[in-house]
Order: sequence, then structure tokens, then C-alpha cells
Amino acid sequence: MDNKELRNGVRRWRGMVMAAGLAGAMALGGGAAEAGDVVLKASHQWNTKDVRHIMVQIIADEVAKANVGLKVKVYPSKSLYKPKAQWAPLTKGQLDISAFPLAYAASRHPEFDATLMPGLVKNHEHARRLNDSPFMADIKKIINDAGVIVLSDAWLAGGFASKKKCILDPEDIKGQVSRAAGKAFEQMLKGAGASIASMPSSEIYTAMQTGVLDAANTSSGSFVSYRIYEQVKCLTAPGEHALWFMYEPILMSKKSFDKLTPAQQKALLAAGQKAEDYFFQKAKDLDKTLVETYKKAGVQVVTMTAEQAAKWRAIADKTSYANFAKKVPGGRALIEKALAVK
Repeated sequence: MDNKELRNGVRRWRGMVMAAGLAGAMALGGGAAEAGDVVLKASHQWNTKDVRHIMVQIIADEVAKANVGLKVKVYPSKSLYKPKAQWAPLTKGQLDISAFPLAYAASRHPEFDATLMPGLVKNHEHARRLNDSPFMADIKKIINDAGVIVLSDAWLAGGFASKKKCILDPEDIKGQVSRAAGKAFEQMLKGAGASIASMPSSEIYTAMQTGVLDAANTSSGSFVSYRIYEQVKCLTAPGEHALWFMYEPILMSKKSFDKLTPAQQKALLAAGQKAEDYFFQKAKDLDKTLVETYKKAGVQVVTMTAEQAAKWRAIADKTSYANFAKKVPGGRALIEKALAVK
């Protein structure tokens, strides 16, 4: 089966599942693995309260309900593999399933950096349209060629926050020391006149508290969970014209998938679709919680206009996009395919 057939097959399976329904099979329930059950290992880096863990758990629960002799055992909080070490085992069939930020594997497949690139995704509805675009078809072909398939698409939004002033136009970041999520964002912010301090999102709070940072760029979830609202004056929330989105799908080893029976494959794909639908709504809820939390803390909350976002994309075009095109064969064409999705 070639990659195009595989992608089309996944879509057809999902369509069949949605049309026929698995209500009867799922009603049979399921719990602990029975003797003879196939047990799949699912790994990720987040704790059990994180929305990405819940996505994986939905897949495990739905597969158990389907009663097809299949069980998914979830290993959260880096308990099985370190975050960036999950890609290679997936390609070899040593790890079956992972919730995995695709840009983590960009050292092996530099095209994956396009899934954490400024200004390519505007909002959650735009992300959903992007999933079925030629841009994502190219990305998923690389995923498939490496021996991995996508069970659930997932995009997480983010924004900006500053101790000094609201970040809307590019000139607002000039002179501020900023943390950016990803090299492409660092390149864009530097191009707008910011100084860059690289660090994990878990260190933003202390860096702001001690005066090392003036501003930061990270995901909606991290802005809340790390209580950055205690240190900033203004939040630029994702809104309808966000600059920051990251692709964090649920992936499965093709070797593992191909070993399953048709009924087991069907149950997994149905579970993957349910997890994807859950995440789509939950990701929007994370943005809503972000805004509510910051307003409650007395932080000014703003969102970019289409015109302001376009100014940032113009800077990204000369920095992040240009560097990507130089580094990655066909990189400029890949960026153009993403920008073509309205």
C-alpha cells in the first residue's frame, strides 16, 4: 500500500466508522486486558490532567469498549520515553502510539519545522481546514514514509505576554528581551527588534520575576499552568488572527497498525477521530480559560487584527520563512501551500 492509498484508506475507515457507528460494539464494554488481547504501548510527556493525555486516554477507553481484543496501556509523564526520543521507536514499531509535537522530529525531517512556523495558522477553524490541505498532505506523506500514521490531528494555540506593553504591532516587541517558542519564532522576533533569551516554558515565570525576561511567547495552556499572569501587564491572546500554533498529533507506528486485525484497526481509527473531535473543542476552551484567567488577574487582554498579523507575516517572510526555504529543499513551496489555505 502506497502513502496516498494509506491516507485515503484512513479517511475511508473513518467515514465507514462514522456512518455505521460502533455503538453496539462499544456497548459491550471493556476493562483489563484479557488473555490473548493485543496490548499497545502509548507514551507522552504530559501529566494525567493535561488535555493531550486525555486524548490518548480517550483512545484507550474507546478501544476497550469496542471489545476487539485490543488494549492500550498509557505511559504519561515521560515514564516510558523522553519527549524527543519517541519518534525513532515509533518508526521501528518499538513504541505503538504517542502524543507527539511533530516539530520535535525536525532534526530527522526538517520539513516538520513548518508545523511550528509563525503565521501559518490563524485560528482553530483555519487549523481544521489546513488538516485536509495539500500542505498537510505533504507533511503526512513524510510521516507515512517514515513508517508512522496519524490517528488524530491536533493543533494547540498560543500568544504573547509582556511586562512592559501589549504586543500587537511588530514595533511593540522592539527592545524587549523575549522568550520564543521555537527557532522560527525566535528568528521572527529578532527580525522585529527583540532580544532573545532561550529557555523552556517552565522557566518563564522566574525569568520574568528576576528581570531576565520582558516578554514571552508560549501556548495557551502553559500561560495558565505556569501562572505567568502574576508577572505580566498585557496578554495578546490567540483570537482570530493568531501567530502561534503547534501541531501535536496522536501518532501510531505503521508496523504496529499493520499487525492488527481489520476490526482492531477500525476501532483504533474511530477512537482516534473521537479524540480529535474532543481536542478541537478543548483547544478552543484552553484559549477561553486563558483569557478569563488573565482578566481575572487584572491583566490587560488584547488580540491582533488581520492587518497587524499581516505585518508580522511580512517579517516572518524575510526571516523564518527565508531560513526555512534555505535549509529545507522545497521549503518555500511548502510554506506557500500553507499560506494558500484561507
